Amino acid sequence: MSTTTAIPQERTGSRLPNPAQLVPEMGAVVGALFKATGNGSVEQTTISLIQLRAGQIVGSTYLVLLHVGGLRKAGESEERIAAVATWRDAPYFTEAERSALALVEAVLQPAADGERVSDELYAQASAHFDDKALATLAMAIGQVNFFVPVALIGKPIPGVSPAGQWTPVVTQ
Repeated sequence: MSTTTAIPQERTGSRLPNPAQLVPEMGAVVGALFKATGNGSVEQTTISLIQLRAGQIVGSTYLVLLHVGGLRKAGESEERIAAVATWRDAPYFTEAERSALALVEAVLQPAADGERVSDELYAQASAHFDDKALATLAMAIGQVNFFVPVALIGKPIPGVSPAGQWTPVVTQ
């Protein structure tokens, strides 16, 4: 008895047509999120690190590759990028980055005791970030999470530029 393994066909487009074309109002939301997270209170590298970690946690290859590409473009080392998944025991991160990575994990992963962001974690993060920066980190976590459903449902092509990743909207 022989078994055959189906070889998945390479997709040439996303499952969902371009959400920005389907829902043009999305552009204003996206623009506001980028403006909020780019206010300068948190280093862009830190924001990119937590967004990469969020992509890893939710299991989106598209988001992971998007944020890896951004970190590489910003000049981050391959060691730091690769170690985001194992940041707790990796020697490549500052204490501020570690507290930001702990925050994104706490927000996105269930906690055994029901409280995701403990007072201890909040105190640790507030030792490195002022109130505006903590609010910005919260917005950065929200920003990547805004895109999670679109990435998981629409399934854009990993590694393809934002302009070419979505199947065009077919007008009739």
